[in-house]
Amino acid sequence: MTKTQTDSVKRPAIAIVGGGFSGAGVAFHLARTMHEMARLIVFEPRRELGRGLAYDTDDPSHRINVPAARMSLLPDEPEDFLDWIADTDGVADDPEALWPNGNLYPQRRLFGAYVAARLRPYLENGRIEHRRTRVKRVLPDPKAWMITDSDGEEMRADLLVIATSHPAPSAPPSLCAALAGHPRFFADPTRPGSLDAIRPDDRVLIVGNGLTSADIIASLTRSGHQGPITSISRRGLRSRGHPPCPQEPLGDFLSEPATSAAALLRNVRNSIAQAAELGESWHAVIDQVRSNGHEIWRNLPLAERQRIVRHLRPYWDVHRFRIAPQVEEVLDRAIADGRLEILAACVAGAKIDGAAIDVFLLRRSGERVEKRFDAVVVTTGPAHGGILQSQMWLHELAQSGHLTLDPTGLGIACNESSEAVGTDGVADSSLLISGPLARGTFGELMGLPQVSEHAVFIAAELAKKLKAVR
Repeated sequence: MTKTQTDSVKRPAIAIVGGGFSGAGVAFHLARTMHEMARLIVFEPRRELGRGLAYDTDDPSHRINVPAARMSLLPDEPEDFLDWIADTDGVADDPEALWPNGNLYPQRRLFGAYVAARLRPYLENGRIEHRRTRVKRVLPDPKAWMITDSDGEEMRADLLVIATSHPAPSAPPSLCAALAGHPRFFADPTRPGSLDAIRPDDRVLIVGNGLTSADIIASLTRSGHQGPITSISRRGLRSRGHPPCPQEPLGDFLSEPATSAAALLRNVRNSIAQAAELGESWHAVIDQVRSNGHEIWRNLPLAERQRIVRHLRPYWDVHRFRIAPQVEEVLDRAIADGRLEILAACVAGAKIDGAAIDVFLLRRSGERVEKRFDAVVVTTGPAHGGILQSQMWLHELAQSGHLTLDPTGLGIACNESSEAVGTDGVADSSLLISGPLARGTFGELMGLPQVSEHAVFIAAELAKKLKAVR
């Protein structure tokens, strides 16, 4: 018997699949508290834990969207990242990071470096094992999970945490069918270097108006792109920016909790009006909704949650997920210069004409227009509904009844302990969902502060379960 096999017999094993911020956060908090209680293995093909897709970018235009003072692995120490920046002189070569109001918005890669640095001691002392490989298969046995990775190695885990990222954007089928093979059709622009083929004067269509769209416009501008850009979404909404000055959260959403989407919307609107009377902006109210997100969501029946996802989510997203002021400035300048137009429209069809791309757009007014582009980029956001088809091992667990989609369509079904709920409606105490994939149950779980709090929660749940395993 090998040392690893012997060790796995002596100590229970926890496997975390996904080493982005969600998975790394769980590993970090477990390693800080459990000492030698269990083996802790994180499956993540990237070189460092904690970066994930969001923080594994070298593009200097990509900045954190939350002030550094609110980004932290430690929810009880919200300025931990800020302190680390000061200790390492992290923004010495980035004078644009500091905004005039005193908030710091460093490049996103710096936050990834911070998380990796905080995890490094636990990797070096062996409390966390980083397996730079992908999971290919997960099979349940009566008392454990048998995991096979892409290197052909197998391991037994007593507890399994799913902390994978959302699937890639889902391009409109009409675009995929019509533009497949075109050198400047980018169905997944998150891949490194994917936009290098865009030329300085190209006419660019961006399908989607969220944070990724803003990042792409900022990146193209920095690289010297000067051509016209059209960015579309069904409602023509774009991500908003931060308030000029910090504000305290404002509004009461818990003393008389809303039990319908209409009541919640009415409460938000009334609170924004009250904020305006006090000289505050809507940002303070949305921040309060976000901080109370789990309780607000818990009080809503499933049908009302689904109604919010169908009708209100686009409005929530553009107000909740704000862009860094440096990026907002780029967008505002591009609009003022006439280089960027934002339209309320959807793609009705497309065709290739030589090197050009003709796209038929259906405006919200019902008008159908044809526009010619040189490049088309899809930034419609994660295909939440396709998570269980995004990787074979997830698909197999769904086929065997261990996983199912959350009925809101926001991720994987789980209970209030974040335990996965199978097709039989029963939760599995040995299978947990960490991070944004648990959003359907916990409500607000996309922003980093909330994901960090959820990582602490998952670590505490796992620590309790270890006692039962032992």
